[in-house]
Amino acid sequence: MSMTDQDWQEEQTRVKEVTQLIEGRIRKLEQEVGSVRGDVVEMRKDFWDEVTMNFSESDDVGETSTSMRQQSEILSDRERSHLHAYAELSKMKRLHQSPYFGRIDFTEKGEPGEAVYLGIASLLDKKDEHFLVYDWRAPISNLYYDSTPGPASYHTPSGQISGTIELKRQYVIRDGHIKFMFDTGVTIGDELLQQVLSRTSDAQMKSIVATIQQEQNRIIRNDRSRILIVQGAAGSGKTSAALQRVAYLLYRYREQLTADQVILFSPNPMFNSYVSTVLPELGEENMRQTTFQEYLEHRIGREYQLEDPFIQMEYVLSSYEKKGYTARIAGIQYKSSQQFYHVLNRYKELLEHTGMQFRPLRFQGQEIVSAADIEAKFYAFDPSVRLSNRCELLKDWLLKALSEFARKELKKPWVEEQLQLLDKEEYQRAYRRMRRKKRGKGDTFSDFEDEHIILAKMLVSSRLKPLRKWVKGIRFVDTKKMYATLFDSSEHIAKLSDRPLPEEWADICSFTLDHLRQGNLAYEDATPMLYLKEMILGFRSNTNIRHVFIDEVQDYSPFQLYFLKHLFPRARMTALGDLNQAIYVHASVLQQSSVLQDLYGPEESEEITLTRSYRSTQEIVNFTKAMISGGEHIIPFNRRGELPVVEIVGNKEQLQAQIINEIQRLKREDYETIAVICKTAAEAEEAYTALHEQVPVKLIKKTTMSFEQGIHIIPAYLAKGVEFDAVLIYNGSEEIYARETERKLFYTACTRAMHWLHIYSLGQPSPFILSARNQDYVRIDEM
Repeated sequence: MSMTDQDWQEEQTRVKEVTQLIEGRIRKLEQEVGSVRGDVVEMRKDFWDEVTMNFSESDDVGETSTSMRQQSEILSDRERSHLHAYAELSKMKRLHQSPYFGRIDFTEKGEPGEAVYLGIASLLDKKDEHFLVYDWRAPISNLYYDSTPGPASYHTPSGQISGTIELKRQYVIRDGHIKFMFDTGVTIGDELLQQVLSRTSDAQMKSIVATIQQEQNRIIRNDRSRILIVQGAAGSGKTSAALQRVAYLLYRYREQLTADQVILFSPNPMFNSYVSTVLPELGEENMRQTTFQEYLEHRIGREYQLEDPFIQMEYVLSSYEKKGYTARIAGIQYKSSQQFYHVLNRYKELLEHTGMQFRPLRFQGQEIVSAADIEAKFYAFDPSVRLSNRCELLKDWLLKALSEFARKELKKPWVEEQLQLLDKEEYQRAYRRMRRKKRGKGDTFSDFEDEHIILAKMLVSSRLKPLRKWVKGIRFVDTKKMYATLFDSSEHIAKLSDRPLPEEWADICSFTLDHLRQGNLAYEDATPMLYLKEMILGFRSNTNIRHVFIDEVQDYSPFQLYFLKHLFPRARMTALGDLNQAIYVHASVLQQSSVLQDLYGPEESEEITLTRSYRSTQEIVNFTKAMISGGEHIIPFNRRGELPVVEIVGNKEQLQAQIINEIQRLKREDYETIAVICKTAAEAEEAYTALHEQVPVKLIKKTTMSFEQGIHIIPAYLAKGVEFDAVLIYNGSEEIYARETERKLFYTACTRAMHWLHIYSLGQPSPFILSARNQDYVRIDEM
């Protein structure tokens, strides 16, 4: 049924009425917020004035305390009122920009029909009796995303509601006016998606609630699975759906779940900035955001110099000819595997009976308790007691031994010598301490004798304080040495392994032991080392976190995923990734689907595959999907654009001049975000040096914290998860991208482009380019 002029007029009239209602509420809330804020400011000022006055005028401490408590409760109540009013004002301002984006006319069986309008938040009429707008997360809103006109049903906490959808309509409303409106018989019409996807990219990811597709809605509203695995093609909306999922969970379980109980593991710090506005745009607080490397730094960064994944990536991409390269790659793959995870579990079982390593307790070169005595005491405890509990018992035993040692040290010559060097302030402190101890007691000793004893105790206690802290921190357990023991010989680890060790094992051992001796920890060693430490000393599990989101999960190893399961034992997990963007050398968890399924068992796991790509034009998707295995299953969204360009140049000067010309052309055509994507950080530095004086480029490094519009020069592995209006591949030649291990990195780089892809090649182009059909790209030869 086509829309008439009357339909447009009626809809515009409704938009005007709803907008006017919102404007009225905004004015009222602005007055309320200003008034309550003024009250809070005055009450805070008066609160401290009254407290000061009460203490100065009253001798009744109890009365003063009661008055303070009452004042504090009143102040807290007003502060809560201010926060509530401010949150409501923020919601009204968001609704004012676009009060709703969809409508369904639904007739429940046995009930009159109702026009249901959907927006980013709920809105009641003036009498607070009827919904003018339903929140997109409300149960009835599910009809909009999952159903077509005709018989339909939705689930509520009280049961299933059945009926008929008579009409499904979509809007684009801005500043009180309908820009677009159309009826649709499908889930979400292509017209609205075309409008959204044809715009230029933003410096930060935006909400997609108006364009959520049916398969994305399954991700967002999944309540059943302990782990939800989302395998999606580049640009399929995995991350967007995940962020809407967070908003949905916070709405659905608002009585039990808060934003600080949700954590997102991102691929890099810049990505955190890129997605930071989505939840606030939907009226929710941001969840916790971090990277796995940041967690490792927090836990063991003080003990070791940690390699990060980007340094490891640089090595993998640029050190093919270096000695030991093959062994390092084999070591990365082994230490990241399920096999090594199981080895460490068996090692822990062995340590319960033998093999624990300890550091001796030493003071000024003197051994207080030897490592052998500590080991003997450890294994003298009941074998049924857990390792971590035995370490605690050992700590208490060593603290007692330290106290006994301190008592014996009081009369040692070194104490007397040090006492002669004490300054006046230390003597005064000893004197005050002596007087406190003697208060109310008879004088048994002379002041001089008492003073001398107290000074000696203070001195010995002060000198032993770092050692006491060392014992309390259970630093006497030598985790580093126990980890190193696994690499001392192949015989030791072979007993713990149920599979053959890598052929390069001897070289892997040499690399590992050399790094440990220098206090360095390779990225592939960091998680196993921390896991071993946790198994021995006790896991620092976070039971407060209820939902863990892992973006780019294909870049995590099986070992890391098992570790995260231990770290968040009460959490549900949402794992998002694309096997075709698995750029790290270790085995991806998506290559072995059983890894993710085994985390919680098949019965508590669910996998959703997204095959439709929305980010790039149809031409770019058709070109890039030819590069990868299974690419034929990727379905491009019907948004047309220009064919990608592959331009062959003869030398670096020509390459850089052509890129400068292209950037200037793109800027004239109003492309907001342009990326020059390089293979490595070194190549990005080279490009920046050559270009920055001619065009205003920004060099993106692993430490870059925010994503902004403009012209970026970026290594391919840092571009994960973000998108650009135009992408220029700095050098897509076979010299740079030819190894099979680089295929997915090249694919990742090319799929960052929304509207324009231009690949430059210094000489013969990469074979990954040539895998595409000739008609899917334009080739320019200028050599």
